[in-house]
Amino acid sequence: MQACKESCPQCGTGSPSSSDVHPSHNPEYIAKMAEGKDTLSKMTAFPSYSHTEQVSPNSTTLSRTDTAVLIGNLATVLPELRPLDSPARAATQAEQKLTFIGGCRLYPKAIAWSCVLSSTLIMEGFDTLLIFNFFTFPAFKQKYGTPTPGSGYQISSTWQFALSTAAEAGEIVGLLANGYLADQIGYRWTIVSALTFLMLSISLPFFAVNIRMLLAAQIVCGIPWGVFQTLSTTYAAEVMPVTLRAYLLSNVNLYWVLGQLLATGIMRRFVDNASQWSYRIPFALQWVICFPILIAVMFAPESPWWLTRHRRQHDAKRSLARLTKKYKTNVDQTIAMMEHTNEIEKCLKEDDGGMSYLDAFKGVDRRRTEIACMVWITQQVCGTSLMGWSSTFYQQAGFSAANAFNLSLGIYGIAIIGAVISWSLLARFGRRRLYLCGLSALLAILLIGGIVGALPTSRGQLWTLGSLLLILTFVYDMTIGPVCYVLVAEIPSTRLRVKTVVMARIAYNLAGILINWMTPRMLSPTAWNWKGKSCFFFAGTTAMCLIWCYWRLPETFGLSYLEIDILFEKKAKASKFHELRANLESSGYFSIENSAGEASAWRRY
Repeated sequence: MQACKESCPQCGTGSPSSSDVHPSHNPEYIAKMAEGKDTLSKMTAFPSYSHTEQVSPNSTTLSRTDTAVLIGNLATVLPELRPLDSPARAATQAEQKLTFIGGCRLYPKAIAWSCVLSSTLIMEGFDTLLIFNFFTFPAFKQKYGTPTPGSGYQISSTWQFALSTAAEAGEIVGLLANGYLADQIGYRWTIVSALTFLMLSISLPFFAVNIRMLLAAQIVCGIPWGVFQTLSTTYAAEVMPVTLRAYLLSNVNLYWVLGQLLATGIMRRFVDNASQWSYRIPFALQWVICFPILIAVMFAPESPWWLTRHRRQHDAKRSLARLTKKYKTNVDQTIAMMEHTNEIEKCLKEDDGGMSYLDAFKGVDRRRTEIACMVWITQQVCGTSLMGWSSTFYQQAGFSAANAFNLSLGIYGIAIIGAVISWSLLARFGRRRLYLCGLSALLAILLIGGIVGALPTSRGQLWTLGSLLLILTFVYDMTIGPVCYVLVAEIPSTRLRVKTVVMARIAYNLAGILINWMTPRMLSPTAWNWKGKSCFFFAGTTAMCLIWCYWRLPETFGLSYLEIDILFEKKAKASKFHELRANLESSGYFSIENSAGEASAWRRY
């Protein structure tokens, strides 16, 4: 017992079943969890308990009586959570009352560390755009292409598709590895390992002597990029309070755009260079970007949520203290809230709260995984693959290659402006409404683009199509682009967040491979030759996504992770999530230790 007290700072907190032993060290805890499985499995149905308010078994309205029964059942199964009640509730209420300015003052270090880890996405945005634009570089085509009668050296369409999708194949491998490593060794060391691996891998494209070696380089470099794609998002979700969560999560999209802007600027600098250094120097610049990020990440604090899940409460408190201003945050209360949420998630899930990939497809987590996957797939099929072709339309209308790159710089500048505007829109309209409005606007733009594309080809038509794609870029980066990162981080449970986000990103990459194969063929005059009429195809896929989002996408604005857990467990309608939060809050869902009057009231039902 003494050893337990020394190793576990939570022991001796006054549990009614044992005053000395923390629940995780108490043999009775396991038995009580097993006893409660039948109770908890029936909990989501919520049959009619109240004599004053009848609730049907399939009702999606979470009344105060429903919530009271939920809390009563949890109290039966998890009496050890009583010591966490008051601190957890106080921490959550304090976090939800925090204003934007107050959050910035209280969490400046968390904001800084989140930006450091999110900056790893600059690497992916940088290189994926490089390889796409190299297809127009004379020196690159001469080195890796084949001679074509009447056209000089060219990269075949087969190799263009292979090179542009090779990174996504590697990213899938990296994503799967990330889901395992992040749970085992933590977020910080996983990203450090990925950055180190990337610095070694950059030598492959830099020294590539043929196109096959370049293909292998893209696959190998894609492995660490897969890690960056999701871990930067999950880290931001776990170190930021509710008030700042949307800003820092949407910021992930901004870093990806910054990487593309940086790549475009460098390409513009070397577009007239006919030597091999026109493509080798941009590859080498990845070392310059990667090294300072690696040094900074090595000193980043670990996610306190990850430490809490691994029963390292002392380290979690120390990490949280590094993320907030000293003497202004009640660290004990915040850690208590994290423990509280973690234990309830374990209680509500099958297999004692398992954290495997398979668990992401069980019970209510199946719905959460579906939502995360569809939100990210929507990014791929709403016409985003056409954005990079606006410069092509302008070039066909008479722009020089150099001016086409200048235009691309303007496009990414517009994207950054849209991402910044999204911060205020997220705070004003929330996630669901902004996503639906964004999809509706994209649908209208694509329909107009399809109509214009059906007109006879002319200089005016090409200018109009290029301009519509600029507007499409602005709307996307103001709505769908940043909001997606917020949703995929908030929808999963805290215990399965890494696994669920990984599965969602894999779905995104698989959809991307298909779209990358289709889009060039749609626009190529020697293939399908749809040109502007391609907008009709993406208008159809956008319409389907809009319908799905209306019926399935919930609103998570302002909700704590525990509130989201309860609403999913209740199987609440997507459109009712935010509305039902008032019932949860007013019923005191944190009060697992109840007064005698409340307990007797629950027994009546």
